[in-house]
Amino acid sequence: MNNLKPAQPKLSGEFPPSALSAGVDALRLAARQAPPTLLARRTDCQYVETGPGQGEFRLPLFGAPILVRYPELVAYASQAGLDLALQALPLPTQALLLYHFTSSDGTPLSNRWVSFGDLTDGRMYQQAFQGYAGDKLTRHFGERIEDFRQACRAAGGQPAEMGDAAFTFTPLPRVPLLVTYWLGEDEFPSACKILFDASARNHLPIDVCAILGSMLASRILKASPPAAKPAGG
Repeated sequence: MNNLKPAQPKLSGEFPPSALSAGVDALRLAARQAPPTLLARRTDCQYVETGPGQGEFRLPLFGAPILVRYPELVAYASQAGLDLALQALPLPTQALLLYHFTSSDGTPLSNRWVSFGDLTDGRMYQQAFQGYAGDKLTRHFGERIEDFRQACRAAGGQPAEMGDAAFTFTPLPRVPLLVTYWLGEDEFPSACKILFDASARNHLPIDVCAILGSMLASRILKASPPAAKPAGG
């Protein structure tokens, strides 16, 4: 899993299943080195004991309820909080959550937005990240600022004050994101950026920060109104 590169985010099926599975197993082993109550404090999630040496972490992922059973450290999508509705999440999502558990040191939010390039180790990958995150959104929406707003709301965003339109998202309790859009004028084209709280690197490796930003861009595009989609798309 250390081969992940922010220039080409790949917490996906691009990894051979055996390699991804081995990486997830290694992350589970690393996460078990800390007491579950400490992991819960660091990631700002709830931990509920269900028996001797057993319990459940409960946290939202992009607003959807997630349950992670301990000590197995397997994550499930929990619908209405009912065990009968639990579904194991795909391996890439398991890996993302486990990276969070193994990386988070509990640093509180700084409430200061910074670019990907301003994060530790992010500068050399800034151009690539902008290409598959902010620029991807700009290419899709162009001057259609209302379509952008509608898509962000549909994807769970909350309006914020920045640029011509901006929305905050909370993929994880300790890792909020902000997407902001500037309409073009004169010789300057429209531009979109995905920003991070300055504390993001205290909770995720830089490559997983890139993946989270890419996931947000994909969610916004998926939620875009039909009229905004390219012909034949």
